[in-house]
Amino acid sequence: MGAKKVNLISLSLRFTVGFTWISFWSLVSISLMILCLPFRNLRIRLGNLTGKLIGPFITRMTGTKLKYSNYNKINETKPAIFVMNHASALDIFVAMALCPYGGCGVGKKEIVKIPFFGQVYWLSGHLLIDRSNREKAIESMNRLSKQVKENNLSIWIWPEGTRSEDGKLLPFKKGFAHLALSTKLPIVPVILHDAYKRWPTKSMNFYPGEAKVDILDPINTNNWKKDSINEHIEEVRGAMANALA
Repeated sequence: MGAKKVNLISLSLRFTVGFTWISFWSLVSISLMILCLPFRNLRIRLGNLTGKLIGPFITRMTGTKLKYSNYNKINETKPAIFVMNHASALDIFVAMALCPYGGCGVGKKEIVKIPFFGQVYWLSGHLLIDRSNREKAIESMNRLSKQVKENNLSIWIWPEGTRSEDGKLLPFKKGFAHLALSTKLPIVPVILHDAYKRWPTKSMNFYPGEAKVDILDPINTNNWKKDSINEHIEEVRGAMANALA
């Protein structure tokens, strides 16, 4: 992996401290969100706050040191559709730290099964997609587009849909492009380098070291057309692949 892995005792301690931290802030957040059930926009922002308490802490617990490039573009370009590569569980915690206030996540429905974290994600008003049911997934995306336009929200999404084991980009699903077509929001690619080396997919071990985060220039979608959606997807994927290379 190019780095020494965390020893068993240290690993157990990190998992214990990390789980305790996630559990505590999740329970606090869940309590507040139950009180705010009628107000989805407020719940989304409470979720963003919880993410900024949990994300950086867990990232540090893995021994990962983040180096940012063009960090200011996160807040300069919003609302926007932020698309991020997906190669590690670490991606989620980095995204939680980066996602601007008013940013709505899009994830698989299975997330809700994760203790504490999944319940916070659901109560936050973020979107859970059933990818096994295309009609329901499309319906959910349409509802999200309406919510985004009405409330000036951003979207954070992993267009690959699943984690890459070697860090290379997988084919992109079309959901983010349909959201861009319906909202006309700019797309901001976010590249996390070497996350698969720091916390490999399907591994319970960490490999401390540096990981770089690149925030690329926004891609204008005002002129995107449905009949050329595949070309638009490849434009975004190409920009991200070049940055990874």
